[in-house]
Amino acid sequence: MSEIPFYLLAFIVVLGVLIVVHEFGHYLAARWCGVRVLRFSVGFGRALWRRRLGKDGTEWAIGIFPLGGYVKMLDEREDEVAPEELHRSFNRQSVGKRSLIVAAGPAANFALAIVLYWAVFMYGSDEMRPILGTPPAASPAAIAGIVNGEEVRSVDGQLVATWNDLRWILLQKAAAQEHAELEVVNEQREIAIRRLALQAAGEEGWEGDALGRLGIRFFRPNVPPVVGKVMPGSPGEAAGIRSGDTILAVGGMVVPTWYDFVLQVRDAAERPLHIELSRNGQIVAVDVIPVGISERGKRIGRIGVAVAETPDAGREIRIFVRYDFPAAGAKALAETWDKSVFSLVMLGKMLTGEVSWRNLSGPVSIADYAGQSARLGIDYYLKFMALISISLGVLNLLPIPVLDGGHLMYHALEVVRRRPLSQRAMEISQQIGLSILFVVMAFAFFNDMNRLFSG
Repeated sequence: MSEIPFYLLAFIVVLGVLIVVHEFGHYLAARWCGVRVLRFSVGFGRALWRRRLGKDGTEWAIGIFPLGGYVKMLDEREDEVAPEELHRSFNRQSVGKRSLIVAAGPAANFALAIVLYWAVFMYGSDEMRPILGTPPAASPAAIAGIVNGEEVRSVDGQLVATWNDLRWILLQKAAAQEHAELEVVNEQREIAIRRLALQAAGEEGWEGDALGRLGIRFFRPNVPPVVGKVMPGSPGEAAGIRSGDTILAVGGMVVPTWYDFVLQVRDAAERPLHIELSRNGQIVAVDVIPVGISERGKRIGRIGVAVAETPDAGREIRIFVRYDFPAAGAKALAETWDKSVFSLVMLGKMLTGEVSWRNLSGPVSIADYAGQSARLGIDYYLKFMALISISLGVLNLLPIPVLDGGHLMYHALEVVRRRPLSQRAMEISQQIGLSILFVVMAFAFFNDMNRLFSG
C-alpha cells in the first residue's frame, strides 16, 4: 500500500504531460490558422482552476475528471459568432486548415515520443547483452538449436545490440512472418545461424509472455546452488535454511544450478516443497511453503533466500549504450515509426480475433506500469512515457467519430462529396463513436480489475 502514492504520482505526471502536449498541438495549429481558441482544458467537468490569458481571453482550465482534455474553438455550429469574428471561426476554415488543426494533436504526441527517445538514446543506458539462455525442451528455440550462452548478433540481417532490441525485433517479426534467422556467436566465438519458428508467439491471443512461448530466455550462468543470504522473517528462515547451505534436490529432483532451484520455487507458490541440503558435510531435509506474489500477471513463489556471491564467471552480460546526436535522432525516428506501425498491426489483429481483447490495458494497468518504470530509473520512465504517447497518437487517429481520426474522416468525406455532412448524420455518428469508446473502455477496465484481483 505504501507504493500507491508513488505509482499514482508517476501516472499523473505521464497523463498530465501527454494531455497537455496533445491539446497544445491543437492549440498551436488553431492559432497558426487564425482560429480563435475559447478554452484550453486539461480534464473534463467542473473546473477546479481557471484563468483567462492573452488578447483573445482564452480560458485555461483544469477539470475535475483528468482522463483527457479539449480545446474549444470559435464555431458557428456551437454558438453565435459576431460578424466581425466569422473569419476566425473553425467551421469557416478550409478543409485543409481544419484537417491540420485536428491532426496536430496526434502529431504532437508523435513529436513528443521522438524527443523523449532522442534524449534517452543520447543520455545512454545500461542494458543487458542479447545472450540467450537454455530454452525449454521441445520449444521453438530448442528445435532451432539454441544453447545457453549464445549471443545474438543479428535477426534477418538486422543488427542487435541489446536484449531489449532482440525482444522488440522478434515481436515485430512474429507479427508479420513465420520464421526468423538469428545469427549467433557462442563463447568459443563460433558463428552459427538459428532458424527460429515464430508462430507460437501469437498463440493464446498474444497474451502473456509471447517470447517465452518461443523458448527465448536470457542467459543464466551456471552458478552453484549455494545459499548466500536468508532474509529475516522469510519462509526460508522459518524452514531452517541457513547461509552456506548447498541445495541438492527439490521434491526429489536434482538441481545442478541456482537457476534450476529458482525455477522450482517459482512454480510452487503457496505449495509445500521438500528440499534436501548439504550442510557441513551432512544431509539436511527441510520443508518450506513459498509465499505467492504477483509478477507480470502470473503467481510465482518466493522463499526469501539469495545466492552466494561467486567469482566472475568470465562473461560480461551488461553493456552501456549511448548514441551521438544524429544517430540518436535517427534511432528515435525509427523507434517511433516502428512502434506506431506495430500498434496498428496489433489493433488490426485484435479486430480479426488473432489478438485477445484481454491485452487491452486501462488506467489501473498504466498506473502500475508507470510506477514500475519510474522505480527502474529515469531512462525507463521516459521510454514508457514515449510509448504511451505513441499509443495515444495512434488511437486518436483511428477513424472513430469523437476521436481526431473521426473528424479527419468527416473532412475526407466532405472533399469527396464536395459538401459537409449534415448535422444529423454527424450527431448519429458521434453517438456511435461514443458507444464504441464506452465498450472499449469497459473492456480495458474489466481487464484491469481482472489483473488486479486474479494476478
